[in-house]
Amino acid sequence: MINDKLLPARALSSLQQFITLILRMSADVRDASLEGLVDSVIKQSGLVDLYKKEKGEKGQARIENMEELVTAAREFEHNPDVHGDMEPLTAFLAHAALESGETQAEAWSDCVHLMTMHSAKGLEFPSVFMVGMEEGLFPHQRSSGDMGQLEEERRLCYVGITRAKQRLGLSHAQHRRMHGTDYYPQPSRFIGELPETLIEEVRLGGTVNQSLYRQKAAEEQSDTGIYPGQRVLHARFGEGTVIHLEGRGSNARVQVNFEKTGSKWLVVSYAGLQTVGA
Repeated sequence: MINDKLLPARALSSLQQFITLILRMSADVRDASLEGLVDSVIKQSGLVDLYKKEKGEKGQARIENMEELVTAAREFEHNPDVHGDMEPLTAFLAHAALESGETQAEAWSDCVHLMTMHSAKGLEFPSVFMVGMEEGLFPHQRSSGDMGQLEEERRLCYVGITRAKQRLGLSHAQHRRMHGTDYYPQPSRFIGELPETLIEEVRLGGTVNQSLYRQKAAEEQSDTGIYPGQRVLHARFGEGTVIHLEGRGSNARVQVNFEKTGSKWLVVSYAGLQTVGA
């Protein structure tokens, strides 16, 4: 078709670019790891540049989803029990198709389906489990400086909570790997806004008497004026949450979970940290 010029010049040029892209990606299949292949396809396809041009949060959310796809490929590749004797790429695609949700179970079978809180509006269930109740996820880190967006997420949290007729579970991770970086997130502020008498906190291994969210109030505040759970700003690393504090005075060290660069230990007297929302 290209040699015979059966299409207009513009269409032929686009078709030739597409063929070149596919051939380049086919070559990568033979040489790259599964993680490298997924990352390469995303970058060469131009999707990242395309979504960067989108206004609002939708484009950024799509980019974050693609970054999570790379992370999923890395974890899948290092788990030989999952893909067995199949080629990693073939196994990964097959696994993704099987994990799509809608095709996993028949109607009325004993199973769990995931859904967004937006799609849950107007519905009710005997039991509801809301996962990812962490600062930076829910509420999202982009909402921390925008009271309008923060209030909208608070309303959405209320929607999720009121979907439960009998039992509600709220869960958060103590360690999470996002976009290739390790994080140690703090529980969502929305948990702290619930009446303490209605909360029974359970961790792996048993029940605890003191709420993790409210622990910072019981922590001894050092002479640095910084305490675990506090939001801080660093000139180079940006905003983050204090998760540990050691020592006093000039020897005090602090561990901060930064939104963009992950967890870092800093000497308080040299870090120049500024409190956020204090």
